[in-house]
Amino acid sequence: MPVYNMHEAKTNLSRLLESALLGEEIILARGGKPLARIVPLGREQAGQRDLGAMAESVRIADDFDAPLPEDVLADFEGAGEAGPV
Repeated sequence: MPVYNMHEAKTNLSRLLESALLGEEIILARGGKPLARIVPLGREQAGQRDLGAMAESVRIADDFDAPLPEDVLADFEGAGEAGPV
């Protein structure tokens, strides 16, 4: 991944942006110290979403909507507590 100092980047900004759009990652530096990265905006950054993109990574258990066990339900309902403080 190429590193460009600020003067060189200012002089060649259009060319560097074209390279970034083609998938190249550009690093900007000042005094040889990396400061920033130029990368193309992804679809999620541009405000677009791919519907169903996470469909394969989400799993809902078969008993998702089954009644809770009594002891768990009692904890949710606050049974045995003195009430709100």
